[in-house]
Amino acid sequence: MPEPPDSSESLPESDAATELPAEEAHDKQGLELAKSLAGRLKQQAAKGGIRPVKRRRRPRIDGAQISSARPDDRDPQKLTNTLGRLMRDQGWEVDVAVHGVMARWPTIVGPEMAEHCKPESYDDTVLTVRTSSTAWKVQLDLLVPQLIFRLNAELGEGTVTQVKVLGPNTYTWRKGPRTIRGGRGPRDTYG
Repeated sequence: MPEPPDSSESLPESDAATELPAEEAHDKQGLELAKSLAGRLKQQAAKGGIRPVKRRRRPRIDGAQISSARPDDRDPQKLTNTLGRLMRDQGWEVDVAVHGVMARWPTIVGPEMAEHCKPESYDDTVLTVRTSSTAWKVQLDLLVPQLIFRLNAELGEGTVTQVKVLGPNTYTWRKGPRTIRGGRGPRDTYG
């Protein structure tokens, strides 16, 4: 079997094909094929016929976002992260924290006190608490500084500056069809 031409020989492609028989021109396999291709590429590069292929970049459209390998805001996010960012953006963090404290009220003040006093509202750093009796109102009035300290430890400093303690909801004798202007309450209505 005749040897294929050496890749270092500088024969033009058409001359190499004419010297070899037609059946051997296509029998090159494996390493011989790679050597012949490498030789041809070297020849063309020496002549300046091969230029590196430059990819054209697409022009960037202003405002278009392109995904990247690093995570960003367009990637799927955990729901807790998304809700946290929504609450922060809308300014709801304090309100949500206060409602969380109202839900955990028994663990903050203790089960006995939670049975007799319930938080009613929170408005602009003032927490309003309703008690079941006037005795519990007096007791809670004495514990307000400690309660404010505990609530600020849970919610963050300055979240609660004042606790307004209200007594039980009772019937008012100052309104109704049988009241007397300037009267003394229930003693003046029945007799």
